[in-house]
Amino acid sequence: MIEKGKISSAQMAIMMNPTIIATGLLLVPSITAAKAGRDMWISPIWGSLIGFLVVFIAFQLNKHFPKETIIEYCVHIVGHIPGKVIGFLLLFFYLHSNGIIIRQYSEFVIGNFLLQTPGIVIISSMTLVCAFAVRGGLEVIARTAQLFIPIVILLYLLIVLFLTPEVDPTNMLPVFEEGVMPSILGAASPVAWFSEFILIAFMLPYLMDREKGLKWGNLSVLSVLLLLVLTNLTALFLFGEITADLVYPFMNAGKYVEVAEFFAHLESVIMAIWVLGAFIKISVFYYVLALGTAQWLQLSEYKSLVLPLGFLIVLFAEWSVTNLIEFKHFLGTSSVFYLLFMNAILPILLLVIVLLRKKWQQKGGVQG
Repeated sequence: MIEKGKISSAQMAIMMNPTIIATGLLLVPSITAAKAGRDMWISPIWGSLIGFLVVFIAFQLNKHFPKETIIEYCVHIVGHIPGKVIGFLLLFFYLHSNGIIIRQYSEFVIGNFLLQTPGIVIISSMTLVCAFAVRGGLEVIARTAQLFIPIVILLYLLIVLFLTPEVDPTNMLPVFEEGVMPSILGAASPVAWFSEFILIAFMLPYLMDREKGLKWGNLSVLSVLLLLVLTNLTALFLFGEITADLVYPFMNAGKYVEVAEFFAHLESVIMAIWVLGAFIKISVFYYVLALGTAQWLQLSEYKSLVLPLGFLIVLFAEWSVTNLIEFKHFLGTSSVFYLLFMNAILPILLLVIVLLRKKWQQKGGVQG
């Protein structure tokens, strides 16, 4: 096995929380509000269903190939050449996704804080920092997440708590005014984000307590669901139906915080939440790309690939999106089908082939 490190199921769950939610906390409210209106808080509930399904699919595939990642067992399931093609498509997808994530990170930082800083500086510096974490291996990323993510969630919950004097719960009424369909349409982006839980397929072979992987995977999905619902409710209670017109509703919400007349304007805290969460998310995608590429090329280690792949990630970050408006449109439209196919439909097809082949082998054995 290329990866020598081992992590616990709980560490995997902690890592996956920011991997899904880091970019979602700031953008999900406006994207879901555009389709779901006052029912925006319900949309993540529908979206989480794909998260639970994908975790189950990844766990079932791991049961059949306990020491391999999805890049490796593709070859066993569909044959050498088709398996290599599928592996290449997955790796290109992770490269493209990581470029998009870093570009999104840089757009937020430049648009809200470092207004005069060139985007390439923000993108390159974050990529370089994440490269050090990836070279450290899975254990380093897991321990970093274990250290930072509880702090991030605590800061987030404190901001929500400080906002309670400003909220108006009547903004959510009436519920289901136009039926259930708007909330389902609003779930398009959350569905895409939740489908990224398939990344646990790269972590399950390295768990010390693999039998607990399904339980902790589901708990991670549940934690993301609760945070997204809380985020959407907070934005809805504060801004009502104008949430859809705001690019970063939660960032705007931070300006409403005022405690004891001196503790106010917590934009810097939200910035810290964003940077720490984005660091873990980018590192996980980066690690998956580096590990998967080494496995696809059948190398003995992946660390020599980290910096060259980092250069490609920077290029994709520069080329992937023209501006923030175009990016937001992409997240709410074509990216849904793109992410859903690569993260959910493809693994489901692989599991169906495995189960059918096993059934045919059992039938052949009985007849023999």
